[in-house]
Amino acid sequence: MLPIVALVGRPNVGKSTLFNRLLRKSRAITHDMPGVTRDRIYGECQMNDVKFDLVDTGGMVLESEATPELSKDFEDEIFEQAREAIEEANAIIFVVDGKEGLTPLDQQAAEYVRRSGKPVMMLVNKVDGSEFSAAMTSDFHIMGLDLLPVSAAHGYNLSEVRKRVRQFVVELNLPEEVDDGIERGLRLTMLGRPNAGKSSIINAIIGQDRLIVSDVAGTTRDSIDVTFEKKNKRYTFVDTAGVRRRANIQDHLEKISVIRALKNSKRSDVTILTIDITLGVGRQDKRLIEFLAKEKTPFIVVVNKADLVPRNETNQALDAFRRELRIIPHVPIVMTSAQKGVGIGKLLPMAEAMRKECEIRIGTGILNRSLQAVLEKQQPPVVKRKRPKFFYVTQADEPIPTFVFFCNDHTLVKSAYARYLENQFRKMLGIKTAPVNVVFRSSHEKKDWEKGRGISALGKRGPGRERIGGAKTRRHETKYKSLKRKRRRETEEKKDK
Repeated sequence: MLPIVALVGRPNVGKSTLFNRLLRKSRAITHDMPGVTRDRIYGECQMNDVKFDLVDTGGMVLESEATPELSKDFEDEIFEQAREAIEEANAIIFVVDGKEGLTPLDQQAAEYVRRSGKPVMMLVNKVDGSEFSAAMTSDFHIMGLDLLPVSAAHGYNLSEVRKRVRQFVVELNLPEEVDDGIERGLRLTMLGRPNAGKSSIINAIIGQDRLIVSDVAGTTRDSIDVTFEKKNKRYTFVDTAGVRRRANIQDHLEKISVIRALKNSKRSDVTILTIDITLGVGRQDKRLIEFLAKEKTPFIVVVNKADLVPRNETNQALDAFRRELRIIPHVPIVMTSAQKGVGIGKLLPMAEAMRKECEIRIGTGILNRSLQAVLEKQQPPVVKRKRPKFFYVTQADEPIPTFVFFCNDHTLVKSAYARYLENQFRKMLGIKTAPVNVVFRSSHEKKDWEKGRGISALGKRGPGRERIGGAKTRRHETKYKSLKRKRRRETEEKKDK
């Protein structure tokens, strides 16, 4: 395991901005509003030859009164997340706000950090230049911690901060990371509407309260990576913010959260779309399904909160969901209850099986024999007095099964026949749950003179030339005739010789 360094401090001192700066990428959402970061966010940081895990935490509030932006329950949950980060960390970076100066909350947080017995470095953030350094850091010397002024937003003194943090980690004298032999597991993204139970499902699978869970919609704002080990495999769950309808998104913060949620679903191995059984399949759920199907993302539909439905109605509810989701017949549907632990154990094996299907590779011989059988069963329909003719099929090197069909003219293959080919290949090749992508390619490009709408392949005048092609069509015809005359002359000259 890598050394762990935790960023802690009271709310809105710039911990997330520092976190992104040290990682050199936008990993955590930053905003002027306090309480944006709630759960612990991890990122691997490398400074020259030194690697360590950096942890961003929510603002610590030890007073009994809650801030206006957060309820007391949320503050307790956020403090618990920060406390766990301090316990597992090997070293702590304590962040304060140089503009506001020393506050009672800073003193209480510093006292709590000291009691941990871990090495502590203090960064005085929001110091925009050396001319302000002495005045803005003078109040903090009373806490007796090694401090350094910095401006995460404007980049002041960041190079010195990186040097000091690197030296800070080196002085821990921890043993170098060794390969623990644990196989890398899947990366799974939770996606769904707000308050569908995504965080609760992750907590139930890993067996601990890793993520903050609340009845209040929108508890999770950032995308949180949760890594855990099971059966000698290291899995990573990505908990995302709830995705609402675009018309209901009011502030910029929620817009960023939704964009990150959708991006993470495209980058994951398998996405778990969570639906609240009490709300049914809503319009937003269908939009998310359409998005995942269009992106060819492997996904599982989880119908959560099954404990809220009477047992004798469970099967009827599941059948109703299957009827609603008949547009995606290959996607598995699992009914779960995160609170009772029902159905939770099915998710990882199902995701593993789906990922295994995505990695399937079929030989070209088998594919072409399958194509021949499919064509004998049902020929493609005639389009514009011409029937598509398939020559061969091959599999492309893509993350999901992608089959490329080569034919005389790919524009003649309509969507209905494309779905037929996909369904038949699924049955023949045993692909039950993974997405399948079918691509059609023409065996050759049309000549420029063939692309005129009023001219046929032989260069003859087509019906309605004046109306459709006009002067452009006449130019194509003249060019073709002159080319024909030139070839005839060349042939006659050869004969004379």
